[in-house]
Amino acid sequence: MSLIREKSVHDHAADRRGGPPAPPAGPGRRSLSALLGLLTAAGGPRYAVALAVDAVGGGLLRPFLLLYGVGMLHLGAGAAGLALSAGMLAGLLVVPLTGRWIDRGARTLPAAATLLLRAAGALTLLLADGLPGFTAAAVLFGVGSQSWPTTHAAVVSTLTEGRLRDAALAAGRSLRNAGMGAGALLATLAVSGGAGAIRLLAGVTGAACLGAAVLVGSLRVRAPRLDRPADVPERAEPLRRITLLGVANLPYAFCFDVLEVALPALLVLRLHASPAWSSGIFVGNTVLVIALQLALVLRLADRPRHVVLAASGAVLAVSYLGFWAVGSLGGVPGSVGIAAVSVLYTLGEILYTGSGTALVASVAPPHLLGRALARWELSAGVGRAAAPAVLTALLAGGSGELWVPLAAATALGALAVLRLGPAH
Repeated sequence: MSLIREKSVHDHAADRRGGPPAPPAGPGRRSLSALLGLLTAAGGPRYAVALAVDAVGGGLLRPFLLLYGVGMLHLGAGAAGLALSAGMLAGLLVVPLTGRWIDRGARTLPAAATLLLRAAGALTLLLADGLPGFTAAAVLFGVGSQSWPTTHAAVVSTLTEGRLRDAALAAGRSLRNAGMGAGALLATLAVSGGAGAIRLLAGVTGAACLGAAVLVGSLRVRAPRLDRPADVPERAEPLRRITLLGVANLPYAFCFDVLEVALPALLVLRLHASPAWSSGIFVGNTVLVIALQLALVLRLADRPRHVVLAASGAVLAVSYLGFWAVGSLGGVPGSVGIAAVSVLYTLGEILYTGSGTALVASVAPPHLLGRALARWELSAGVGRAAAPAVLTALLAGGSGELWVPLAAATALGALAVLRLGPAH
């Protein structure tokens, strides 16, 4: 039985205008009420709980898995890193299969499966006594984590539409950023608590993912039956366009590792600044994303999605040139300049994450939604996988060798988006 949430007449009217649904009334609580309403717009409170579990789990996994392999299983950092890379690569390979599963009508079942895989990964981690067990856990976590964005976007796209869908996706991203911050903090506390606390955290993570999988599976959402067009070339054209958009997306996807890899390396290795500068910029970025993501999506609801996505590329490109310019100042002035330019960079990141998936979901034919979302997420995953190696190699050649090519590639991606994206 499909779960189809009814929206108010006013929300339908807003969607026809191209704008978001009106926020709930009530001074002082409007923003919080709007956020909660959007988080429950697709799937209700049960699905919102699963979103929170995924978000906190994402924050736990990045630092936690490596530390577990090194601290608990006494693996070398290199071996543990290779196992984690293998897990992420396996996850990327499974994303297209997830998209085809979605196109057969499944919605909440694939989402529940990603959570079950992470629960199985936690159990495997607890049972592991060496590199093979750790690698198996990394693969389970990698497949579950890499497929989640596609399954989540498919669920939201089935239960919402138009600008309400865009806002619901943005609310989910705000929750994810907050949850990842909380998860990273929990991982830090667990490490300081010793081996017992680390094992307890792994067990709690697995139990939470299992509970969230049960909640999502209980929704039993499937896509309505659709008559597939008989014209194969016509059916293939939207996927070809989305594939080209995915190619344009590759330099965009480097932006996340600019924050996590390039800026820390630039600050510490080139400017000889304290690591506290990197931490402060990371925290500031997280706070700004949480505070502004939903507000900007709602603010730009009357703009074509592809124009917003292209604008995000332009903003990111300008910020990269800004990093290049202020980095030449050196010392404290250079560090202060990088912190200031990082605000512009964060704005570009917010515009990017707020428009990319929404654009793909809006232009994909309903019967090809899964494959379209999978191709988009695959391009982002490939970009993120290549980014650390590419960014560090470019930075080794000098600041200009990093920022100028990155800015040029992102600007070219923005121009391609303007040409390929439909005007809606």
